[in-house]
Amino acid sequence: MTFAKLGLESRLLKGVEAMGYTSPTPIQHEAIPRALSGRDVVGCAQTGTGKTAAFILPILQSMSPGKGVKALVVTPTRELALQIEEVARACARFTNHRTAAVFGGVGYEPQKKQLRRGVDLLVATPGRLLDLQGRGDVHLGKLEILVLDEADRMLDMGFWPDVRRIIRLLPEKRQNLLFSATMSPKVLSVIGDTLDDPAEVRIGHTATPVASIEQKIYPVDGVQKGELLVALIKQRSLERVLVFTRTKHRADRVCRTLGRSGIKAAPIHSNRTQAQRQKALDSFKEGKVRVLVATDIVARGIDIENISHVINFDMPGNPEDYIHRIGRTARAGADGTAYSFLASEEADELKAIEGLIKEVIECEDLAGFDYRLRYVPSPTREAKKVLRLAYNGGALSGRGRRRGRGGRRR
Repeated sequence: MTFAKLGLESRLLKGVEAMGYTSPTPIQHEAIPRALSGRDVVGCAQTGTGKTAAFILPILQSMSPGKGVKALVVTPTRELALQIEEVARACARFTNHRTAAVFGGVGYEPQKKQLRRGVDLLVATPGRLLDLQGRGDVHLGKLEILVLDEADRMLDMGFWPDVRRIIRLLPEKRQNLLFSATMSPKVLSVIGDTLDDPAEVRIGHTATPVASIEQKIYPVDGVQKGELLVALIKQRSLERVLVFTRTKHRADRVCRTLGRSGIKAAPIHSNRTQAQRQKALDSFKEGKVRVLVATDIVARGIDIENISHVINFDMPGNPEDYIHRIGRTARAGADGTAYSFLASEEADELKAIEGLIKEVIECEDLAGFDYRLRYVPSPTREAKKVLRLAYNGGALSGRGRRRGRGGRRR
């Protein structure tokens, strides 16, 4: 299958070719023709499968000529807004469409001036969009297409009241496209009255990480996580590593720990200014920084090629966040590795993750690392210092008896 067979016009095909795309991904193959037909679409697929182009390409072809914002993409984070706009600009390289991204954390006036110059496709975070609309600096009366990107994440982050306010500002007659890596019944129930007989496109088992990601659990005492991270990066010569922590202050602390050990690292979280976050991303992309340390609030806003390893310094409290975290590696069909550090107090988080992905994650130890007393998630075996340990999820012991929480101290 080629992009031409999806019904895209020649100018967009030139843009796709210039971007290096040779054939559509499954989500693009299924979603683009449906969106081009004018139907509402609900698209759901794993991260790294090309969802952005799956809605940008039909938007650019379907928008009518004339002044005014014709298409709006609402997304939860600044990083996602920038990256979506970057894809839109690349796709529109040989068309006359003007694109822009607006988001908080940066100056208001430059975005206002850009809107005044004219924008066809606007990418926005909810708060800044409502601010611009409230001051009369953006007009949505001519909107034809609305995209809600990462809708479930916007619900989790408390943006849904703002999203509903935005929807009330739009013309009733429009096309709606809803895209995400996970699509919970709660999201569909909240947004259901906005959709008109949508075509559903679901690619693969969206609660399962892509098959090309190797996943390992590292049982370790909580106070030794920093030591283990340094030892793991150095022993295995890891070069492009994305580390996730539970809190902003913890991300800063991890960066300091890595820095003291001679490993260049940069934090990225909501306490950082947009300029600081962008500098960290750029430094990581250019190889000036070896490790990027992030919190979940930006987990879906990081789309960087060639991330070799994702390390969960802290297990996520929401099991779906695990999928989005490790999905930052193995992008566009590449291989990747995800390591998760497991302290005793995180046993329930691991159980929830394995329940969601319906998979048992193997345990492993780092050779030569001096482990202290720790929780090992197996009712019958302890982790070996070098050898791998098969983890049975704490369900049944070797003799078939259920053994409590399925862990022991060592």
